Amino acid sequence: MLSIFLSVSCALVAIAANPNDRVVLLFDAIRSVESGGVANSHEAVGDGGRSIGPYQISRAYWKDSGIPGSWDDCRNRGYSESVMLAYWQRYCPDALLLPDFETLARIHNGGPTGQLKQSTIQYWQRVRARLARPRAVLPHHSPARRSLR
Repeated sequence: MLSIFLSVSCALVAIAANPNDRVVLLFDAIRSVESGGVANSHEAVGDGGRSIGPYQISRAYWKDSGIPGSWDDCRNRGYSESVMLAYWQRYCPDALLLPDFETLARIHNGGPTGQLKQSTIQYWQRVRARLARPRAVLPHHSPARRSLR
C-alpha cells in the first residue's frame, strides 16, 4: 500500500514539475474568460467579428503564430491551443518555459508586448481569478495538449 502511495505521489510531483502540464490550467482559465468555457465556444465571435473561437483569436494573431491552416480553424479548441503555443514560443519563450502565466495571458490579450500594456492588467486579474477557482481534473484529448508531453 505504501509503495502504491509513493508511486502515485512521485507521478504527481513529476506532473506538477513539468511547466507544459501547468499551461493546460492556463488554457482553461483563458478559455473561460474569453468564451465562458461553454460547450459551443467554437461558435464564439467577438471584437465585432475580429476574433473567433473559444480563445477569441484574431486573424493577425493566427498569422503571427505561423501554424498552417486557416484562421477559421481557430474555432477548434485544439487547433487554437497549438496557435497559442506557437505565438507564445515566438514572442515570450521564456515565459512559456517557466511558465509565467501573467506574461502569457497578457500577451494573449494584448499582442507581442501585451505584458507591458496597462490595458491587459484587468484581463490578467480575470484570468488569475479563474486559475484560483477549484476545478475538477478531467482528461482532455486535444492535439495541442498531447503534444505538450
